[in-house]
Amino acid sequence: MSDPVPIPIAEYERGSKKTTRFIRTNTTTIMATVFPPIRWVVPGYVPEGLAILAGRQKLGKTWLAIDWALAVACGGIAMGAVECEQGDVLYIDLENGHRRIQRRIETLFPDMRHRPDLSRLEWVGEAPLLNNGFLDALDDWRLSVAKPRLVVIDVLQRVKPPGNANQNAYESDYATLAGLQRWATEHGIAVVALHHTKKGGAEDPLEALSGSNGMSACADTTLVLDRDQNGVTLYVRGRDVEEKETALKFVGGNWTLTGEAADVRRSGERGNILVTLEEAGEPMSPSDLSHVTGMKNGNIRRLLHAMTKAGEVQKTGRGQYIHPEKAVEKRSSA
Repeated sequence: MSDPVPIPIAEYERGSKKTTRFIRTNTTTIMATVFPPIRWVVPGYVPEGLAILAGRQKLGKTWLAIDWALAVACGGIAMGAVECEQGDVLYIDLENGHRRIQRRIETLFPDMRHRPDLSRLEWVGEAPLLNNGFLDALDDWRLSVAKPRLVVIDVLQRVKPPGNANQNAYESDYATLAGLQRWATEHGIAVVALHHTKKGGAEDPLEALSGSNGMSACADTTLVLDRDQNGVTLYVRGRDVEEKETALKFVGGNWTLTGEAADVRRSGERGNILVTLEEAGEPMSPSDLSHVTGMKNGNIRRLLHAMTKAGEVQKTGRGQYIHPEKAVEKRSSA
């Protein structure tokens, strides 16, 4: 069954007064409707609709967006692990220019003999503002290609019009992106807009976006690329996306998924504890390890308990821990 056709909004006469009707759809009709499945462009990360990819400057957002663009244009693999359906891609690059684009592609595919067919990936170097012909230009592209699937805007700030003096920042940002979000949703195309995060970050990744919360509120999906002492992570949350945080590795222009961020972070913290115990001249308490590593005392206590059960560290005395190799050396010298 196709989507139900709602009663259109219409004015009708009630006496001498015109009244506007709501569009109403019965719950039974909605529940009986068979909707098409969500169209994934990068499965698990980027569905159809408007997505914002945010991160600090020089962290590699453009390389990640190019990775997605190439995977879709070639029907290849994104981030070394995610298979993408082939389609047409428009990359609106407003910062780099064709020379730098060429260098990036050559970095990713240095041997021309093994370079895939990239003809379904097109580039744009100039674009009007979102409120001044941008959507018309997008629609012209959509109608000119066989299978439009992905648009990348690098960066959003270059096509974002000035704020409206009659609106607060939230209202202005939401209104600015609303038309782009409707266009992407209506046509089943993913639009990924690159954006920056605030200095200092935030407790909630969505609060880290530069500007007001109107951006993440309007977007269907928000992705935040970040780096901490344990490496780089990609956080994703959205209307049609299961919230998750994944660890990535960046080598030679290529982003590669390395696992769930929590698992990788836990592994990195365990490694930090082992290195610290190995370098220590004597057993250490959780407080000692917290002071040296900068990790939270509670986290260290939980990890030490698990590591002791796994034989990764040994407990010696009350609340003191030692690297297993140090324990062997101690027994050998006794």
